[in-house]
Amino acid sequence: MNHWEMLTLVGAGGVGAGARYVVDAVVMRGRTDVFPLGVLIVNVSGSALLGFLVGLGAVVAPAWVAILAVGLLGGFTTFSTVSVDSALLAQRGRRDWAVVNLAATLGLAVLAAAIGMVIGGLVP
Repeated sequence: MNHWEMLTLVGAGGVGAGARYVVDAVVMRGRTDVFPLGVLIVNVSGSALLGFLVGLGAVVAPAWVAILAVGLLGGFTTFSTVSVDSALLAQRGRRDWAVVNLAATLGLAVLAAAIGMVIGGLVP
């Protein structure tokens, strides 16, 4: 990876993080102390997109796979926020939502990634 590709990867990470913030803010607007649906949507959609990218295989140059996967989608998705949101839900006495948040994130993200890989694999 050359210097320009590395800078692009770093910039893509910033774009992904910004996109995550916007999606979460739009979904959660006006909602406080509720299930963190915005982050769930971010992680499931990001997993589907990463699965699609992986499914494309050699269609995409390795440097662009790194820029999109590690940079853009790495900045977009977040495991740490899921962890903190779940801990906060449990702390507020909503252990049921904490468990649902963790299980839904893992289950739906893996399913979305698998579907994305299948769809990406259909591209010639």
